[in-house]
Amino acid sequence: MLFATPWWVNLLLLVPVISFLSWRNKGLALTWATLLFAAAFAVAFGFVEAAVVDYLRGNIPELMRQAAVISAPNDSYLQRFPQTLLHIETIREAATMIMLVSVAFLAAPRARERWATFLWCFALWDATYYLGLWATIHWPTSLRNLDVLFLIPQPWYAEVWYPLLVCGLSLSAVLLGKASAEKRTALTTEVTAPAFSSNQVEAEVR
Repeated sequence: MLFATPWWVNLLLLVPVISFLSWRNKGLALTWATLLFAAAFAVAFGFVEAAVVDYLRGNIPELMRQAAVISAPNDSYLQRFPQTLLHIETIREAATMIMLVSVAFLAAPRARERWATFLWCFALWDATYYLGLWATIHWPTSLRNLDVLFLIPQPWYAEVWYPLLVCGLSLSAVLLGKASAEKRTALTTEVTAPAFSSNQVEAEVR
């Protein structure tokens, strides 16, 4: 089959052409740094998708067999997994971190805001991960369930309440930091406003 079906899917070929024609006169105000970090996000996201499809197409039966014989994750649990699966999972974790870092660099110009954005995204991502698992496969059944948090540089183990606590603290820190900045800006505005008004009156009198 040479072309896509349904027929209208082939119209997607026109999207980049039309886009370029609309940009041609004024160009795009994008820096190479922006394109680089956006590319890092896209490439990492692509691998995450590939890992998911790999699990869905070929590894679900193996994963189900392992889940049936081991009730809680530990070193023995991981050793039972095929090394190819652990290798894919390790790279997937690294790709996820690249995605979060890329978003942080795209979102803010300064280091402190980038770090805050990373914490914000990381916390929401991790909390959504557990919420999604609970909604789809009804796991965790308890906040005391043990989980493998990361494989890099070595396996991390903790009960579910621990990463959720870290998520909550991270979100709170970002919100409090933002509120502090807004309060400081408001105070600065109140202090400078009278001085501006006084100078304006003197100028009008003169």
